[in-house]
Parts: sequence; C-alpha cells; structure tokens
Amino acid sequence: MMLSTMLLSSPASGEKTAYEYYVKGDPNDVVTPTSGGLLLAGGNTDVEDAMKWMIGKSGGGDFVVIRCSGTDAYNPWIYKQLGGVDSCETIIFVTTEACYDEFVLEKIRSAEALFIAGGDQWDYVSMWKGTPVEDAIHFVAAKPAPVGGTSAGLAILGEFVFSAEFDTVESDDALQNPYNRRVALATDFLSLSNMGGMITDSHFVPRDRMGRLVTFLARIVEDGWALEARGIGVNEKTALAVEPNGDVTMFSLCTYGVAYFLQTPGPPEVCKMKTPLTYLNVSVYRMSGAATFNLTTWQGAGGTEYSLSAVDGVLTSTLPDGAVY
Repeated sequence: MMLSTMLLSSPASGEKTAYEYYVKGDPNDVVTPTSGGLLLAGGNTDVEDAMKWMIGKSGGGDFVVIRCSGTDAYNPWIYKQLGGVDSCETIIFVTTEACYDEFVLEKIRSAEALFIAGGDQWDYVSMWKGTPVEDAIHFVAAKPAPVGGTSAGLAILGEFVFSAEFDTVESDDALQNPYNRRVALATDFLSLSNMGGMITDSHFVPRDRMGRLVTFLARIVEDGWALEARGIGVNEKTALAVEPNGDVTMFSLCTYGVAYFLQTPGPPEVCKMKTPLTYLNVSVYRMSGAATFNLTTWQGAGGTEYSLSAVDGVLTSTLPDGAVY
C-alpha cells in the first residue's frame, strides 16, 4: 500500500501548485478488462453498492477520482473499505495549468473507472471545458469503462448543464423568471452515451429542485438548443447505474430513494425574461423501489407516471393531491 502526494512543480513561496495527486495502492498503471456504464449519483452520502458496481465494471483496475476542491477521502474508502481495485487515485485541480499537464492527463486516460466528485460544477465547466481533460474523460468512456459523478459531478454528465456560474438558483426564483441570471446553462461540454438531450440535477427532493428542472427544460427548448429535452433528477443517498443499453438500476441508502425522468412536450407556452413560466404537460416518470427504466426507450415499469404544469410560475401535477414529487 502506498500513499503519496505529487505536485506539478515546486512553486515559489506563495504560489499555487497546479494540482494535488494522492494514491492508495499501486501507483503504477495496470490494465484490466473493463465494461462501460454511467453512475448518476444524487449527492450526500455515497452509496456503497453503487460504487461497487463501478468497481466491478473496472475489472479491479485503477479507480480515479477527479475534483477541484475537497480531499482525498475517497482513496482509503474505495481502496481499503470497498476493496477490489489495484489503486484509488485522487487528482485535485488547483489551477487551469493542470488541465494541460501530461501526468494528470495520463492518469485520467489510464483509469479503469473514473468518478467526478461533488463540489461546484462551475469549477468543472470553467476549468475543464474545451481542454484536454474533456478529451480524457471521453477517452475513458470510449474504452469502454465506467464513468460516474455525484452532486456537482452529476451535474456535468448530461449534454446540457446547469453550470451554476452565478451560484445556485432556487425553484421559485427560476419559475418566476426563467431568464434570471442564475438560470445559467451550458452545452458543448461532455458527450456521453445515453446522455444526449439530457440535463441532470441532484439533491432533488430535500432541496425542492423540481421547479428549476422544469425551468431548465423550458429554456433548453425555448433557446433552440433542442426540439425535445429530457431531465433526470436524482435524490440524495441514491444513485442510478446506467448500462450501455440504457437500462437503469437504482441503488439507495434510504427508504426515499427515488429518481425522476422528465420529458418536454414541445415548446413552452410562455418563457420570457422577467415573466413567470407557463409550461404545460411536462411528462414525469417517478422511479422508486423495484421500478425499472431505460434511457434509450424512455420507458419504465412499476413506477408512477404523471405530468407537471407550470402556470404563471406555479407548479402543479396530475397526481391526486397535485403534489409535484
């Protein structure tokens, strides 16, 4: 077992290093047979069985965690507690120079499993988009090998991204003004299998994010980014394991493990600056318990189907009590 820290350089006093690198296990590269898949985790406590799913798909190779803040806490947990990997390595990006460092890029490309930790997704979008890091993530996915993300890491896995460039946005504020500056969306970042036309959101029910996800979808269609858009909301302590054929398996630590799959019906009725949103009949599939879903066919079994409508910025549903969740 080995724990080491490697930095881009030995900077002068007061200067930042470009990245931090930590490893538990063998720091040398190993090549194992891998299989593809995506892990969409909703934040808060990580789900052990979901991470084991990624480890299984890694073939026991090198599990790499990338992030722009935080610590190397994943390393001992994955390597020692979960086990089954040759190493767990964490790269913390400190400055944009790290995005062009060959050591960093080779570590990512050599991953048999790649996981994007939580934090602030604007760090990821502003630092990684359009750089070789973006290409390295695609390289891992194309092996194919599993790629996953939690919280902010989940937020960047879709074709469309809530970038949080101007901090977070609450559902009520988004619904009352879909062009609120905090409804900051990005595209042309990652392009991952089964995630075309998608936008994701995390911490879903505790932070009441249904209204803002509906608003994100309205903006994507209104702004001409897509004729049809889809949204995935994942609750805390819950993760969705997506197979290459689109089949979704839910893992959760709690009884309220749930995910929501939204699809737009066409353009919104009213989506304007400083005007409450009106968007009728957005379809929803609520997945919980033993329910199933497939991202490719956009169909499931055993879940709950209903529709949401925003009228003058107020969200209601066709559920018997009008609840949106």
